[in-house]
Amino acid sequence: MNTLEGKRILVTGASRGIGRAIALGAAAAGADVAVLARSAETLDAVAAEVKDLGRRAVPVVCDVTDPARLDAAFAEAADGLGGLDTVVNNAGGFYHSGPFLELTQGDWERTRGLNIDPTVQLLRLAGAHMAANGGGSVLNVTSIAGLGGAPRLSLYAVCKAAMVSLTKTLAVEWAAHDIRVNAIAPGWIDTKLTSGFTSHPQVKEALQQEVPQNRWAAPEDVADAAVFLSGDGARLITGAVLVLDGGLTSQLSAVARGLLGVGRAAA
Repeated sequence: MNTLEGKRILVTGASRGIGRAIALGAAAAGADVAVLARSAETLDAVAAEVKDLGRRAVPVVCDVTDPARLDAAFAEAADGLGGLDTVVNNAGGFYHSGPFLELTQGDWERTRGLNIDPTVQLLRLAGAHMAANGGGSVLNVTSIAGLGGAPRLSLYAVCKAAMVSLTKTLAVEWAAHDIRVNAIAPGWIDTKLTSGFTSHPQVKEALQQEVPQNRWAAPEDVADAAVFLSGDGARLITGAVLVLDGGLTSQLSAVARGLLGVGRAAA
């Protein structure tokens, strides 16, 4: 059920971390992959790894914050693979974190310009392409930061929340075109984006202890979910947000857990 044999997939932000893992996971499952990122050198390395798995690879150098280049890059990917069955919106990140009142309008514009504007543009391109070619699927990589309050990550969180809303809205709008739209919301994943936390052993351990499974996830954990949602085994799944956080967002808050413990002790 996890085979992607014959599928053609575009992955953005594919040169490292979660994007690279999804690209390689898709190739291992039988898909041909167009990999898109800013760095030609690292992108070529990922493309070579895809080819080593026996699949076609189309490297597309593109800064997703450049709208004109993104239009052309999408066309290159579609032409290079002879069409696209799945598009994975993975490129994103944050420039600044801190108290909301200390963040500037410029911080917002840069964060939105990296996370939301390219996602909206790619969704337009992917939707039109798939509607004209009999359907497909879109997978948006969001974050648990977009599912609730995220102090000091407000700008990033609101962008990820917008991706969740777009996922659910377009799943309904595009169902008649046989286009599935889903999202993955990772928790703490050990990547370069989270290196500011993982580089401090005490911080890394403190964050890990809040996760019921008591571990940091690897990019490959996200890739496994992406492969499943991109395949025919998920043919009835659309509008879903698959949370990959080891149970982090399912538990009570620290304060509530403390009160629960006091209550149990009293009983």
